[in-house]
Amino acid sequence: MKERGQQMAFIEIKDVRFSYAMEAGAEKEVLHGINLDIGQGEFVALLGHNGCGKSTMAKLLNGMLAPSRGQVLIDGLDAGLEENQLPVRRQVGLVLQNPDNQLVAGIVEEDVAFGPENLGVPPEEIRRRVDEALKAVDMYHYREHAPHKLSGGQKQRVAIAGVIAMETKCIVLDEPTAMLDPRGRQEVMETITRLNREKGITIVLITHYMDEAVQAGRVVVMDKGQVLMDGTPQHVFKQVERLKRHDLDVPQATELCYRLRAAGVALPDIPLSVEECVGMFQNLLG
Repeated sequence: MKERGQQMAFIEIKDVRFSYAMEAGAEKEVLHGINLDIGQGEFVALLGHNGCGKSTMAKLLNGMLAPSRGQVLIDGLDAGLEENQLPVRRQVGLVLQNPDNQLVAGIVEEDVAFGPENLGVPPEEIRRRVDEALKAVDMYHYREHAPHKLSGGQKQRVAIAGVIAMETKCIVLDEPTAMLDPRGRQEVMETITRLNREKGITIVLITHYMDEAVQAGRVVVMDKGQVLMDGTPQHVFKQVERLKRHDLDVPQATELCYRLRAAGVALPDIPLSVEECVGMFQNLLG
């Protein structure tokens, strides 16, 4: 495996192309030669317009789809090979946008146990994993509740617990907060940030909320099936004009300060978060 910086590349995407079958035998290519390495323990936000290939990438990482050309390697395993599907899904868990599509049982703890049961994990080990997973997402006290009675944020945290119980090294989240209210979004973001920081779980977060992407350690921007930008949030979001040329958003605090600068206000920096923005103005105003 290659190294990215000081980290080993847990995920290697090598010249990956992917096409969907269309009518009359035609094909539509949506990924055009993607090359990307992600190290174990990284927190990567994947951004881009609808239709740029983000969700396709998520399914390639989990082995739900196989590349038309190129390779997706998960810890050295070719995710495109049918015989590797189960080993790959033991390494990479996928959380979808709508948690209702992933909750299958009538009781929270039974739902979290579903994945390990399908992997053939012994009952005593399942019990341990379920309890630890629910504690990790702060949902242990709801273990005997019915999932359909939970809030959107709580449901999504249960879905994440189901992936944790499978003891995957990586969690790919495909717009997990898109259907949630602000409180639910905050709950989910706090959960995945804590899992990355405290347990070293690799996080790949697909989102269209720029303020969520700022919380990642690395931002990858996709456009028209290719990687447009790749770097730290500071490196990516401070290129406001380049992002705007591709009709992409920036965090609200960044947008505000960009416009103030354009209006002639002398600002020392362009912050990424509300907290940074407030701190900068407090310093300027004494």
